[in-house]
Amino acid sequence: MDEKKYLECEKYYVFLLLIFVAGFYGGFTISVKGGSFANAQTVNIALLGIAIGTRNFSSALSIFLSIGAYFIGTIISEQAAWLISKKRLLRWDTILVFLDMLVITTLAIAPIHTPALIYSITINFLCAMQFNTFRSAEGIGMATIFITNHVRQTGSFFTRWMRKPYEKTYLKKWTRHGGMVVSFCLGAAFCSLLGLKFHTKVLLFADIPLFIIFINLLRADLTTERLLLGKRVPSGH
Repeated sequence: MDEKKYLECEKYYVFLLLIFVAGFYGGFTISVKGGSFANAQTVNIALLGIAIGTRNFSSALSIFLSIGAYFIGTIISEQAAWLISKKRLLRWDTILVFLDMLVITTLAIAPIHTPALIYSITINFLCAMQFNTFRSAEGIGMATIFITNHVRQTGSFFTRWMRKPYEKTYLKKWTRHGGMVVSFCLGAAFCSLLGLKFHTKVLLFADIPLFIIFINLLRADLTTERLLLGKRVPSGH
């Protein structure tokens, strides 16, 4: 499919920026404040099991709440996307990015003594909604909050491309997935570096890529894709 035929929310640059932000969140909840890895729940469930096994029940409760926030975020995003599509005013994708900016800004300016659990639960909630909303970039299934599958796909398609270097599809896929891995790593690196100076206010820097995405999605909803609202859904939904 020609790139121009993809919805704005399906463009690859959107996914690159979103996974950069996800890396930023991961760096924040690990190195700045939060106490858990907000992007994916494999680690958190392992930590939950460890906490239960070591009888650290207060820690187990905190981790369980973070996992619960992720679960609830998935449910809400699924229902919200369905309801909002009927209104034909804006796409849920656009609204979600705006909500991300609003919530992240609130966390950034929250009092310094705000409990780490608040950050962990909130970011888990946001990550779940983002993961459930943005699913496919220009025809390639992609996650925007963690990179395990991107690492696998990079290796898989790179190997296929080495066997068949004339196959441009393989080249495109391994470089696209590889780009997501690099972008995630850069997000985590920037957050960890800037977090040393700005602490929780470092989250304000995440608003920059989110704002770029929001403006482009909003413009598409109001102009070029106006007639497609409620008629065409992003790939993967």
